[in-house]
Amino acid sequence: VSFLLLCFRTSLVTPVIFGLLLQPPLTQLSIIMRPNFVLLMADDLGIGDVGCYGNDTIRTPNIDHLAKEGVKLTQHIAAAPLCTPSRAAFLTGRYPLRSGMDATNNYRVIFWNGGSGGLPPNETTFAKILQQQGYSTGLIGKWHLGVNCESRNDHCHHPLNHGFDYFYGMPFTLISDCQTTEAPEMDRVFRRKLSLYTQMIGLITLTAALGRLTGLISACWKTLTCFAGFSLLFFMSWFSSYGFVRYWNCIMMRNHEVTEQPMVTERTTSLILRESISFIERNKHMPFLLFLSFLHSHTPLLTTEKFLGKSSHGLYGDNVEEMDWMVGQVLDAIDKEGLKNTTLVYFASDHGGWLERQEGKRQLGGWNGIYRGGKAMGGWEGGIRVPGILRWPGVLPAGTVINEPTSLMDIYPTVVHLAGGVIPQDRVIDGRDLMPLLQGTVEHSEHEFLFHYCGIHLHAVRWHQKDSGAIWKAHYVTPNFHPLGAGACYNRGFCPCFGEGVTHHDPPLLFDLSQDPSEAKPLSADTEPIYDTVIKQIGRAVEEHRRTLTPVPEQLSLYNAIWKPWLQPCCGTFPFCWCDKEGDN
Repeated sequence: VSFLLLCFRTSLVTPVIFGLLLQPPLTQLSIIMRPNFVLLMADDLGIGDVGCYGNDTIRTPNIDHLAKEGVKLTQHIAAAPLCTPSRAAFLTGRYPLRSGMDATNNYRVIFWNGGSGGLPPNETTFAKILQQQGYSTGLIGKWHLGVNCESRNDHCHHPLNHGFDYFYGMPFTLISDCQTTEAPEMDRVFRRKLSLYTQMIGLITLTAALGRLTGLISACWKTLTCFAGFSLLFFMSWFSSYGFVRYWNCIMMRNHEVTEQPMVTERTTSLILRESISFIERNKHMPFLLFLSFLHSHTPLLTTEKFLGKSSHGLYGDNVEEMDWMVGQVLDAIDKEGLKNTTLVYFASDHGGWLERQEGKRQLGGWNGIYRGGKAMGGWEGGIRVPGILRWPGVLPAGTVINEPTSLMDIYPTVVHLAGGVIPQDRVIDGRDLMPLLQGTVEHSEHEFLFHYCGIHLHAVRWHQKDSGAIWKAHYVTPNFHPLGAGACYNRGFCPCFGEGVTHHDPPLLFDLSQDPSEAKPLSADTEPIYDTVIKQIGRAVEEHRRTLTPVPEQLSLYNAIWKPWLQPCCGTFPFCWCDKEGDN
């Protein structure tokens, strides 16, 4: 009997062991190991700029290969059409409105390193959760979510206060002011007005003084001296900030230390790549999260000599092709360390390409393919539909294309669950775990509705009607393009969210993106039998969504936006802020 029982047990165990041995090695590994995460985010890259999304003139072989080896998302949506709110949503898994990272005014992004707004310390990023799970966490590149709150060294908004063990990069964002050869970009129109007012006040003061000397004016010298003092104070009040943008905003930091002020743009690309590869090499024996936040392809389009003039799309194309090469270098580093099968790689852009960014006949912004609109436009697809690629060999099926609505906010719960963490239960998380959809265990995305904001203003809503496959999109507000018939606000440089520059629609404009992805043919009750039903359903969803919103401090308020000298990161004794510690090395 004992012999028969032993034979029976053996006959049961042997097929199980044999079956496990036949499993792909990665599948076994992924069951018992938490993956590493390498999250690659481009800056201002349009969905139409990438080969695997339809561009056949800009060469992006490494990004394209990543898509062949993984999953490509064709309806991947940013939570906002600008850098600061989009990145806040990405890191927190929440609409930026919930954390106060969307604006009520026209200052819709962090404007100064010396401002007081930023990602609130009470927000829980996925990096913070992974840090608690024993991951080594690093951010290389762009931050643009604030630095300080009340003093120069409190670092309340800094990456190291939001779950990152290591930071190297720009606490701000690239702007043309960072290069002395480029025309100023930051608050360009406002600066011109300030300069004009200063010249007018100065001219009036000089004329009055000359009139007093020649006896044409009887004003006393005391009055003229006070007026001259006012002229000087007015000039100093704005020139102390706007006159030194390159020193205040164009800086590089390693953790809390300022290493370059101003940054030396000629070597920025090589340093960011070196730091990224070094982080992978240092942490290869433990689980790690690397968030490589590219400065490409934001103006002024820093491009090394090796890539200049190599593309067929001018400087912008050169810059995108260099970024693709950097993606390849990072992927090679992962392969070299034997980490390919245990690393989830993600590639995306923070929002759509900047259509209005031009200098003369040079187009310096991206292309959004067939999609209408671009950067800063909260409703139109071109501002929010971005590339989305994920690769994890053996776990995610290679060469898969998913057309379901997904969001950059979905990376939050996806990464947290894979790392063995727990989603915060004390707040609304708008992202959804992507793994069931990516692995094909479910057919549809968990998102039924997605809400598209421009600042704090709701511009559009997307409804995925899963039983019919239709993807309805209702526009409540749209920007007024200029010139008439153009696809952007070329007279402003950015499309506004409110005021005279927008049109309100009641009833809303309605499109079926499954049939009209370019949003070219608005539907009506005459052309769509269920028009009224769709509008009412979306309206009820908006009401329900608004009930989940709670008041929070505005991080992008006018007060938080202005430059404050006592908050300015400085590598010397303020205001003598100048250093090049990378050069010293």
